[in-house]
Amino acid sequence: MEGKVESLWEEVRELTLGTTVDRLQSPPTPLQFLRDFVSQNKPCIISNAIPHWPALSLWSTPSYLSTALSSSLVSLHLTPDGQADALVPHPSQSSLCFVSAHVQSTLFPQALDLIRRPPNHLVAYLQQQNDCFRTEYSELESDCDAHIPWASEALGCLPEAVNLWIGNHLSQTSFHKDHYENLYAVVSGEKHFLLLPPTDVHRMYIKEYPAARYSYSQENGEFRLEFEEPERYVPWSSVDPCPARASLKQESLKFPLYFNGPKPFEVTVKAGEVLYLPSMWFHHVRQSPGDGGCTIAVNYWYDMQFDIKYAYFNFLQSLPCRSIDDQTIPEGDCEDDSGPHASSNHLNSRFSGDESATNNVEIHKDRDNVQVHERTFVLDSSMFV
Repeated sequence: MEGKVESLWEEVRELTLGTTVDRLQSPPTPLQFLRDFVSQNKPCIISNAIPHWPALSLWSTPSYLSTALSSSLVSLHLTPDGQADALVPHPSQSSLCFVSAHVQSTLFPQALDLIRRPPNHLVAYLQQQNDCFRTEYSELESDCDAHIPWASEALGCLPEAVNLWIGNHLSQTSFHKDHYENLYAVVSGEKHFLLLPPTDVHRMYIKEYPAARYSYSQENGEFRLEFEEPERYVPWSSVDPCPARASLKQESLKFPLYFNGPKPFEVTVKAGEVLYLPSMWFHHVRQSPGDGGCTIAVNYWYDMQFDIKYAYFNFLQSLPCRSIDDQTIPEGDCEDDSGPHASSNHLNSRFSGDESATNNVEIHKDRDNVQVHERTFVLDSSMFV
């Protein structure tokens, strides 16, 4: 079975994806976008996509943002190391757990200052999602388009959620995927993506981990883990694609399908560019700040079609892969496959992402249910720039 799956990885690249992500010098027509990219589940970068946005010139000035949002309370996400929605060592077991950021309501000028001048003991990131741009940051709506016209026409709907991301170089997002067609527009700085198509699901070594959240104490400046009650398990990719040089060999032995397989597509999205990230593509995200000392992006989430491609993916991920199921991992690095919650074939459902579906808002669903046009698809397996 492994040989057939590995052949699929290569054939998908040879027949459809090629070796690099297509770059368009101007926005496509709706027909071109639908025919060449959406229907093929193929990413692309569109240059000169948003030159008319006032945000491109205004948002690189921190004082403009602080004035526009001077009295706005926003959801600020805090972690000790910039790793939110990620795997960390379990504090009382020789295993890992899935941890989300501490979230606190903060006046925007204070939040922006923490991002631009990070203290030594924490990393701040504005990454709320859940349609946050049209709620928490509504004062800025006139600086951007309400939707991407050519994408909306091609997809036959308006975006379900529009989100704002403001962070610094310390924040990054681990491999995950979303059940959305994602149009990701960078306004300031750069976003660095590693991309893998849905057909590479077995290379992600997805397993279930107990869910926890950071709790931050303002008094002593310390973080502690709080596990969810009742206990909940989250399927998540175990792969760190950028390990320290000293641990690269060990990581390669633990995750050979990832490190020995086809290289992920590596793209940098600069200010003024838009990345089309198709639904169910795995992506890992880092960022570089712009002139204002932070990276700013707006993304538009459009509902994906739960069509035959979705059925094909569910079938593919259900196939056993001995390289994963029988992998030998040093004790303490991963959960026991025989445990009641262990699985390498769950859907890694994330509805919020660079990045956490930690705030259950009706627009944004929860990790185990996908609501589409008043219908609910309950996933037999459970996704979040």
